[in-house]
Amino acid sequence: MDFFLLLLIASGLSLAMAGAWVIQRASGASGWIDTIWSFTVGLGGIAAAILVDARTDRRNAVAIIVALWSLRLGSHIAARTRGGEEDPRYARLIKEWGDSAGWRLFVFLQVQALAAFILVLAILLAAANATPYPRLWDILAILVALVALAGEAISDLQLSRFRKTPRAKTDVCETGLWRYSRHPNYFFEWLFWCSWPLMALSSSPSSALSLFAPALMYWLLVHVSGIPPLEDHMLRSRGEKFRALQGRVNAFFPGPPKTTTSEGTRR
Repeated sequence: MDFFLLLLIASGLSLAMAGAWVIQRASGASGWIDTIWSFTVGLGGIAAAILVDARTDRRNAVAIIVALWSLRLGSHIAARTRGGEEDPRYARLIKEWGDSAGWRLFVFLQVQALAAFILVLAILLAAANATPYPRLWDILAILVALVALAGEAISDLQLSRFRKTPRAKTDVCETGLWRYSRHPNYFFEWLFWCSWPLMALSSSPSSALSLFAPALMYWLLVHVSGIPPLEDHMLRSRGEKFRALQGRVNAFFPGPPKTTTSEGTRR
C-alpha cells in the first residue's frame, strides 16, 4: 500500500473533523457533524479509489458506489439538520460534559476521524485488488452494496414520513421496515460496509484488513454510539410504548415481530 496516500487521507479526515468541530461550536447544531463525516468518508474513499495504483474498471466501480453512499447519507442528514432537528446523542453528551464539552467534543471527533480512516482503508483495499474484474465476488459485493443503499434510503424515508404525522409526538415508528427491526437504517448501514471485504478478497494478506470496516461499524452501531444512546433517549421520551416495542421487535437484525400470548409470554 502507498504510505503517502494513506498519510494524505488520514490528514484530510482529521482536518475535516476539526472543521466539523468548529461548525458545531459556532452553530450549536450537532447534525452538521455527521453530515460532514459522511461527505468526508465519501471524499476520502473516492480519493483512495482514484489515486491507488489499480485496474481502472475496478477503481471506477468503487468510486461510484462510495459516491452514491456519501451523497445519499450526507444529504439526508443535512436536510434533517436544516429542518432544525437536533441529534439527541450529541445533545446528551454535550450536556454531560458540561464546561469541558469543547475540548472533549474535539477529541471525540478525532476518534471519529480514526474510525473513518479504517472505513476508507477498506475501500482502498477493494480498489487496489489486482485480481481480474469483475469476478463473482465483485458482483456479489455490488449487489450487497446496492441492497444496503436501497434499504437504508427506504428506512430513512419511512421514518421521515412517520415523524410528520401527529402520532410521532407520543408513539414509536413501527411501519414498513421498522416492523422487523428497531433500527433498520443502522442494519443496512452495517450491511453496506460488508460489501468491501467481498470486493477486496484476494490472495494478498492485506486484504483481510478490510474486515475491520464491518466489524468496527457493527461495534459502533450496536454497542457504542448507535443503538444504546438512541434507545436510552427513546425510553425516556416514549416510556412503556418503546419498552413494549423492544419486546416485540429485534434491535438490529431484521426478523418477524414477536407475538404475545394471553399468558404474557413471547413466541
